Amino acid sequence: MKKYKIIYDDQDLLVVCKFAGFAVQSARVSTPDLMSLLRNEMLERGEKKPYLGLVNRLDQPVEGIVLIGKNEKSAADLSRQVTDHIHMEKWYQTVVCGKPEQREDTLVDYLLKDSRTNTSKVVKEGTPGSKRSELHYEVLASDGEKTLLRIRLLTGRHHQIRVQLSHAGLPICGDAKYGKAGGPLCLCAYKVIFSHPRTGKRMEFEVNPTFPVPSTAL
Repeated sequence: MKKYKIIYDDQDLLVVCKFAGFAVQSARVSTPDLMSLLRNEMLERGEKKPYLGLVNRLDQPVEGIVLIGKNEKSAADLSRQVTDHIHMEKWYQTVVCGKPEQREDTLVDYLLKDSRTNTSKVVKEGTPGSKRSELHYEVLASDGEKTLLRIRLLTGRHHQIRVQLSHAGLPICGDAKYGKAGGPLCLCAYKVIFSHPRTGKRMEFEVNPTFPVPSTAL
């Protein structure tokens, strides 16, 4: 079974939907990952020495949209858009355990990454090595026990959404690392809006999460 789907392809960029549980890049040569399989597909199409510059990363358990530049200029332009969080909008959907008190809110925390354990945690402002992290969420539906959130990611930190929601008392369903194990990680990078690196045209792509969501709309 194919573990990704190309949803847009031109001379400058690829927009790919990565399925949950599939690594974008793997440290093991023997383990297939998104970038190596895409490179093989480009070679099979007859493209000689294809350039594939990864623009945004997703954790292996997370499903959703990945952007890839097909030349250095496009990759650099898209990466700048990712960094400023103004020209590019990254939207997620997630199912969390519990229900937030507010219909929508902005979370601001300071995160510190521990490379030894590949985890991050919320720390006090001013902690050496910590980075300011911000996201905005809106409740889409809830059955009281679980809640579907739409999230606008306003900074890009290691495991940011997972850590901030867990710290707020809203762990993501299926998140064994920061919440409670059981079932798939219910987090999807479902929508991205950006400017085309060559034409400047605003582009928008959206996919549907595959995990079950609460059906009670608010």
